Amino acid sequence: MARTPFDRTARVNSLLRQVLAELLEFEVKDPRTRGLTLTDVEVTGDLREAKVYVCGPPELDREAALAGLKRASGFLRREVGNRIRLRATPQLHFFYDDSLDYGARIEARLRDLGLGDAAGDEDAAEPDEADDDGSAGS
Repeated sequence: MARTPFDRTARVNSLLRQVLAELLEFEVKDPRTRGLTLTDVEVTGDLREAKVYVCGPPELDREAALAGLKRASGFLRREVGNRIRLRATPQLHFFYDDSLDYGARIEARLRDLGLGDAAGDEDAAEPDEADDDGSAGS
């Protein structure tokens, strides 16, 4: 029976994501960080630094939110160190994740071209055709 290789950085990424999301939701009091959602965490191979990606609603001031996170980074790092036992607690670097906004723009353009909902409409029409045969529901 072959053992799957364990990837320590993936496990630490997952733990950090979980702990930081909880801290952002319930512990950070800075109003600039309200409404932020943690999207991803990437820890370096030596576990000394972590890139934390966040996103928020369109009306959110990104620079102010990142400044609020930078100001709270000492508190967040201390709390991460208390909750996750590592040899060294990673230094946290915060970045705004534009991927959700980018995906929304692509989806809107596809919808404008008439390509976004076409596949979903065809799939929804198929079960109705089975009901029209009279075989289903008799």
